[in-house]
Amino acid sequence: MSTHKKAKNTGETIKGKAKEATGKATGNEGMEMEGRADQAKGDAKQAIQKIKDATKH
Repeated sequence: MSTHKKAKNTGETIKGKAKEATGKATGNEGMEMEGRADQAKGDAKQAIQKIKDATKH
């Protein structure tokens, strides 16, 4: 996996965790759900990239 893509996907996951925590702290369920969605999207992108890398080798 390229370092740039890995960092971008990890960043998206971290952003999602922060958004979820902020949503919980403020009682904003919408933000909390957005945070979970961002985490899932980042995790999914990482998984796809790992599969691509595994098939290359």
